[in-house]
Amino acid sequence: MDRHGNRWSERDMNREKDDERYHNRDHHRRGYQRGHRRTRGGRREERNPFRESHLREGSRPRTETDTRLPGYDVSLYPEPEPIADLQTIAFQPQTNPVPEFNQVSLGNRDKIYPIRRPDNGGSLFARPVRLVVNHFPVIFNPETIIRHYDVDIKPNAPMRSRHPMRLSKATLNHIKDKLFSDYPTQFPLSTPVYDGERNIFSAIPLPCGTYNVKMDREDSSFQCTIKLVNEFNLLKLKDYLAGNLSSIPRDILQSMDLVMKENPTRNMISVGQNFYPLEYQETDDLKCGVAAFRGFQHSLKLTYQGLALCLDSSTMAFRKRMPVIDFLKENIRGFNIGQFARYRREVERALKGVKVTVTHRKTKQKYAIMGLTDETTSSIRFSCESPEGKMNEINLVNYFLEKYKIEIRHGDIPCLDLSKNNNKQFVPMELCMLVEGQRYPKEKLERNASNLLKKFSMPPPDMRKKYICDMMRSNTGPCGDVSRNFGMEVDMNMTKVMGRVIEPPELKLATPNGKVTKIKVDKDKGQWNLMGKSVVDGKPIEKWAIVDFSSSDRNRLNCKPFIQKLIGRCRSLGIRMEEPLFYQADTMSVFSNVARFTELLQDVNDRAFREGRCRPQFLLCVMPREDIGYKYLKWICETRIGLVTQCCLSTKANEDKNSQYLTNLALGINAKLGGSNVELFDPFLHITDEEHVMFLGADINHPAPRDKISPSFAAVVGTINWPASNRYAARIRPQLHRQEKIANIGEMCLELIETYARLNQVWPKKLVLFRDGVSESQFDMVLNEELQDLKKAFSEKDYKPTITIIVAQKRHQTRFFREGDVDGDPISNVPPGTVVDTTVVHPFGFDFYLCSHYGRIGTSKTTHYQVLWDEHKFSSDDLQKLIYSLPFTFARCTNSVSLVPPVCYADLAAYRGRLYHEAVMECSPNSMASSSISMASSSVGSNEERFYKLHADVENTMFFI
Repeated sequence: MDRHGNRWSERDMNREKDDERYHNRDHHRRGYQRGHRRTRGGRREERNPFRESHLREGSRPRTETDTRLPGYDVSLYPEPEPIADLQTIAFQPQTNPVPEFNQVSLGNRDKIYPIRRPDNGGSLFARPVRLVVNHFPVIFNPETIIRHYDVDIKPNAPMRSRHPMRLSKATLNHIKDKLFSDYPTQFPLSTPVYDGERNIFSAIPLPCGTYNVKMDREDSSFQCTIKLVNEFNLLKLKDYLAGNLSSIPRDILQSMDLVMKENPTRNMISVGQNFYPLEYQETDDLKCGVAAFRGFQHSLKLTYQGLALCLDSSTMAFRKRMPVIDFLKENIRGFNIGQFARYRREVERALKGVKVTVTHRKTKQKYAIMGLTDETTSSIRFSCESPEGKMNEINLVNYFLEKYKIEIRHGDIPCLDLSKNNNKQFVPMELCMLVEGQRYPKEKLERNASNLLKKFSMPPPDMRKKYICDMMRSNTGPCGDVSRNFGMEVDMNMTKVMGRVIEPPELKLATPNGKVTKIKVDKDKGQWNLMGKSVVDGKPIEKWAIVDFSSSDRNRLNCKPFIQKLIGRCRSLGIRMEEPLFYQADTMSVFSNVARFTELLQDVNDRAFREGRCRPQFLLCVMPREDIGYKYLKWICETRIGLVTQCCLSTKANEDKNSQYLTNLALGINAKLGGSNVELFDPFLHITDEEHVMFLGADINHPAPRDKISPSFAAVVGTINWPASNRYAARIRPQLHRQEKIANIGEMCLELIETYARLNQVWPKKLVLFRDGVSESQFDMVLNEELQDLKKAFSEKDYKPTITIIVAQKRHQTRFFREGDVDGDPISNVPPGTVVDTTVVHPFGFDFYLCSHYGRIGTSKTTHYQVLWDEHKFSSDDLQKLIYSLPFTFARCTNSVSLVPPVCYADLAAYRGRLYHEAVMECSPNSMASSSISMASSSVGSNEERFYKLHADVENTMFFI
């Protein structure tokens, strides 16, 4: 048992033995020399000096007689055949130590780890492309020991309440700085790093014990207790990179990551994981008292070339450091301080919660604005103690004149209320200045400023590359004396890598007479043209209706011309569309009354029954602008009535030459009604047998950061046709607040599989699940919790499909740039079909980066695919080709998208659950509030799920696109 009385598992005992081994430096060095003296495969070979200390060593190649992995068949992974000289030169194939399938821990037989790469990477390509990546190699000293200390800071003054006082991160940092300055020899500033809470990491031993720290303010002293918690030997990280450890030493990586963040933490504004400069560039001024600050985010990556620092640029809107009155003049249109009462409400809205500092005295203290005083500055009086000790009442204006020799100019406007903890504090606006580092919500920006921020946030590749290199070399960047004191040195040059551009698939469309035709995709832009072509399967539209909510708006719909254009466009695409059953005019005011809105939609449904003798296939809803009532419309129709809806904006519908908008409407409607817009001509050639395959996607939508009670929403989507695999059904469930694990994922998937079996009269034998929204630290949860839930649900039905699980990540910082100038391409993004599975990928995991879309704006971000579980034994080429083919089947457009459709659709479906919740909460907040709190704090009850359960007539359609 451990010191807390908890029982140790076998895995914990093994980990304890590992930790003991790494605490003993001399013992570890001897073990390392014994275990690593022999080169790979028993043969001596020349090595790059940098890679010598980072790449996988000591692992042997698998032979045909190797029996360490039950079920391994070497015939499934033959040696790759020689390929063209260009590829041999360009890609320099890497030697993978062992093609391994999912392993269980040696210490715990139930523990599953992600699969290892089954081969040496892919070899198929149409052409090579030379790239540079924002990965900067990090050379570290494997003999370094990083010491982890716990620091407990408490005020010396007795507590006034039962609850301990919570110190802010800024206060804790000030106390730490004072401790280090008071004891400079014991706590040298250049060797420890601090996370702003309870953790200090140091490259040298620090004295443990309790220290009293007296701050500059009177009666402000603190007790700092420092204890040694652990020691991390970087040799353990080297062993992992060499393939000799099964689990990532995350504690070591976290401590090294904190080391790399120390220099920017001391010199820049920190927001989450991002860092921004203290000053902005004049060219980045957004006006309205706000500016765009260009910063960066960075992290450490474990790659094939070893440890690398990945840094990407980031742009965020901040309030400018400026006088409060100047801020109001910029932020509030037409603001006139002489007519303050007219703008009071806008001023309160603009300033409430904003932090300021005062200018009438020297101080670093920051104050949050609580509001405005009811009285004007010249009217405020308060009691003040005179030098003789008497209490006198004094006017606020006179107080500043007598004590600070400052004459208040704007006495006829309110003061700022800076009170805190019942201590009243009123300060004239002209003596307050906004402090730096205050993020400005981008949703509050006016249109011009919002467009400018968007432009700054998406620089073209050459500009983004320059920003990244400049930030790496900056004195405030991640590299500095602190990291060097920890034995870490960063190469300032981006990593060069050779990518492969693979061929796009050939697609299937139809001719106007209904015959199937093969079309080729534009290789450079990943798109195709529907001119003179039809969708593969256009669903006849005979029963539909229009509800026009723009009828009384100045941007009202030109109804008859629009209907004729839509019908004409649908028919040209092979979708036979008849005249609507009826047109009903209404106003946007109905959105504000949910009961009336529900009644209206029910009446529309009933009228369609009367006039068409059946439920309408879909309802076209025309709105003059985007409106929050959209959520009510979707919730009522999709969970209560069972109507498929298609919304459109009257402003776009009225444009004479907006044929692309009509095309997109037609494609969306056809997909929602069960039609097929485009298919692969040779679907999934790499899946050779005739067994049915089902593609699944899973994602979670979390509430906003400041929402502490709303549930998260999980969605799973799955294909319901084969071999086209382009029609999906979705299931949505509420679950615990901000929980990343999908509760009951097995039940949700099984429900979709049963739907597939009912529609196709056969159960799918193969499942390929794409999981979105998980980080590398959550792979264990996917494999050892969600996968087990899947298998448990399947076993109850005696259903035993083979399963592959792939994580798709877009929220990563890796960016690829073409090396050198690109002739004839003004955008110069990496081309669609670019695959990278060397150098910057995981040391031995089965992962790769794929760019499946054409980057028209900004810098393309590739998707990082990581295979966690694979019972189909895909090769790298087969899986990359499969995944690149899927984005061409996305139903809403005529180009390939950046993510596989199962992930895109799961994201849309999960967001639909969020809309349902917001609609329900706003309709009946009192009855639903307690339900939300219970879901957030305990478990998701089936009683709450009824609010989000899809109507039977909608649940197997693509209602979410």
